Amino acid sequence: MLKEFQEFIAKGNVMDLAVGVIIGGAFALIVQSLTDDVIMPVVGAIFGGFDFSNYFLPLSENVTAPTLEAAREQGAVLAYGSFLTVLLNFLILAWIIFMMVKAVNNLRRGLETQKPGQEAAAAPAPPPPDVQLLTEIRDLLAKRPTV
Repeated sequence: MLKEFQEFIAKGNVMDLAVGVIIGGAFALIVQSLTDDVIMPVVGAIFGGFDFSNYFLPLSENVTAPTLEAAREQGAVLAYGSFLTVLLNFLILAWIIFMMVKAVNNLRRGLETQKPGQEAAAAPAPPPPDVQLLTEIRDLLAKRPTV
């Protein structure tokens, strides 16, 4: 079983997946910073200067704090502003990944059409007239009933 596990880990796809997960984690931090530090302040300024991260609904009568951090210390809260921020992070990340996959697919299609040594197959030249005649005779003989 250990040998099978070693073979599984040594496969290229597993290593590619591991690299992808690590890079994806780092990329998620970049997108989170883009959302938190660039996009959300602009959206907040457009809509009157509010901050999505402090939008919450208290689920307990004990919660009276104006900020999410303080409200969480007082009791249960429904932090829908944080959820909106995370949802926006996901949509941005999904869009960027979609655009990257689309670009890679276009690049692959372009490379497939431009491979050296692979020229477009031209239509075969028609056979000479004597070969055409012999082909017709062969086809007629094949259709004739045998006695």
